[in-house]
Amino acid sequence: MSDFIDVHAHVNFAAFDADRDTVIKRALDAGVFVINVGTQQDTSRFAIETAEKYERGVYAIIGLHPIHTGKSYHDTKELGEGGKEFTSRGEVFDMSAYRTMAEHPKVVGIGECGLDYYRENEDSGFKIQEEVFRKHIELALDVKKPLMLHVRNGSGRSAYKDALAILKSYNLNLKSTPCDFHFFAGGWEEAKEVLDAGFNLSFTGVITFARNYDEVIKNTPLDRIMSETDCPYVTPTPFRGKRNEPLHVREVAKKIAEIRGESFEIVKKQLVTNASRFFGLSH
Repeated sequence: MSDFIDVHAHVNFAAFDADRDTVIKRALDAGVFVINVGTQQDTSRFAIETAEKYERGVYAIIGLHPIHTGKSYHDTKELGEGGKEFTSRGEVFDMSAYRTMAEHPKVVGIGECGLDYYRENEDSGFKIQEEVFRKHIELALDVKKPLMLHVRNGSGRSAYKDALAILKSYNLNLKSTPCDFHFFAGGWEEAKEVLDAGFNLSFTGVITFARNYDEVIKNTPLDRIMSETDCPYVTPTPFRGKRNEPLHVREVAKKIAEIRGESFEIVKKQLVTNASRFFGLSH
């Protein structure tokens, strides 16, 4: 049985090449299940390959991140072809390839997909992101797996508003096709719209050191919250300055309990229940 589930990790990224198995073992030994999320074909396939090495406790989500539908993104922490650092070339969403991956038994969701307006400022780019987002939704409906969403405002536009409009056009909700707004960074007004539409929110270690998330975390029903690390990024306090890893999802759960003024044991148990229900996991 797991004590925690990191619903959004990237141990499939090149940042973990030197000690990937050690990092995962450290998490599993501490009762932390790990869900590795793909961001394009290479990292999606590797998320599956990584999950295949473990009988239980390690899973994969596959998809094309909205920033990788463009041509200018560069990240030294991701795994590209031949293990090289990844530079986006404007990957075209290959439905056939992603459907094949989606049908793998270790794949528990589709994503991370959605809309990222922070790095995009051209109408043509917004259009491509929407088209690819819709293809992910159609794939999720086809294989009956939940969606892991990446939604980020920018360029004077609300990605949350646009993403919700797209999701509602497919009549999605938590019962039909569960959706999680990963790394939620909006205010309470945006959170309420997401919750009213029937979707979940997940929070990262950023809540331990930056911004005031109190209003959103206090007002969101506990059964609609999940915890994540988004490692290797946003390492929580007290590990700031070091590479993040799934084990640190415990700090996120602790902070959620602290903000809500509730028992840590009750909160962590509910977070595991929420994630297990969302992804159809037995823990």
